[in-house]
Amino acid sequence: MEEFSANCGFILTCNFKDRIIEPLQSRCSVINFKISKAEMATLAAQFMKRVVVILEKENVPFEKAVVAQVLTKHFPDWRRVLNELQQYSATGNIDSGILSNFSDTALAKLISYLKDRNFSAMRKWVAESDMDTTEFFRAFFDKAEDYIKPDSIPVLVLHLAKYQYQNAFAADPEINLTACLTEIMADCEFL
Repeated sequence: MEEFSANCGFILTCNFKDRIIEPLQSRCSVINFKISKAEMATLAAQFMKRVVVILEKENVPFEKAVVAQVLTKHFPDWRRVLNELQQYSATGNIDSGILSNFSDTALAKLISYLKDRNFSAMRKWVAESDMDTTEFFRAFFDKAEDYIKPDSIPVLVLHLAKYQYQNAFAADPEINLTACLTEIMADCEFL
């Protein structure tokens, strides 16, 4: 960037500026785009129409309610919405199966490994899982009361928050998630 800055301008975009390394951030002017609540609804409706047009043009069978849920789930990350829909359109149909990326059964299986203090099975689960780590942290947080004793939930939340933050900078997210689950295994009591 410095070599060509005299005759070239760069525009970098991202969803989470905290995930950009500091040396790169220091070379940029940060412009935050804020979307008002009124604009959010309008943008989401416009994007939904556009997605439906694309799916129809590509002859991809889909359930409109499922597409709306995917859009709501990842709003305003349009790239993520399109990637999710494209990934599932490859199987031929966009239906409720797209919403079960991180199913309750997968989480229940992981919790059983943590409860049994089975590090090897937990590590294998992490290695074989193709879920998004950010989605994992949120899913575990949302389901905590189903699996963790009430006295241990504050400890769980602290671990999840710490490792979710670290995940933005982790060289190897698999090791970061394994470390998080190891601390949860050691420090939390399960139902």
